[in-house]
Amino acid sequence: MAEALQLPDGSARRAARVVVSATALVSALGIAAELGEYVFGAPEGWVELFSLSYEENVPTWYVSVLLAFCALGCLALRSQRGERRWTVLAVLFLYVSLDEAVQIHEHAAFFATRGVLYFSWVIPAAAVVALLAIWLGPWILRLPDPLRRRLVLSAVLYVGGALGMELPLGWWTDHHGDDNLGYGLIDWVEETLELSGASVFLLSVWAHAEARA
Repeated sequence: MAEALQLPDGSARRAARVVVSATALVSALGIAAELGEYVFGAPEGWVELFSLSYEENVPTWYVSVLLAFCALGCLALRSQRGERRWTVLAVLFLYVSLDEAVQIHEHAAFFATRGVLYFSWVIPAAAVVALLAIWLGPWILRLPDPLRRRLVLSAVLYVGGALGMELPLGWWTDHHGDDNLGYGLIDWVEETLELSGASVFLLSVWAHAEARA
């Protein structure tokens, strides 16, 4: 697996340009779709194809693939270093990739809550994230720089979007519904943070795998 993902000299930089450009394009098309729908009256088909608020479209496919590559990057480092925590991270990324594709959490109503906890799945998700932070935190802090700093940044971006932004989105949905520009903009910020976090993680593990190759 490590051999399959090893990048030749300089290719990590080229890969970074591709990933950053693709992530920026998906995000830009997403905000254009939201403004197009609620401000300029864009065709519904175009909006559904590129909006970050819709499912089974270009952004959903992109983030699912991005997360799957994050899992492969973890497996590459597992092969290089023999550290089982990389395997755990790979499994987590594969699950999240699947969840992005089929939206498992969107169909789970854990509690009847309102306001910022309108999307009640954030309660058990926050507990899982806390347990993972307790278990993985000391290990991540022992990783060498710049990998350590980049992984912390990626976690802040991704969790800040997936869980943090779900709170104001829940409040807005509870009070104003989900068919309006306000919902679209909050959701766009949430999804863009997730995309950014996944991109930083992927490029970090790729660069580290290349440096150790």
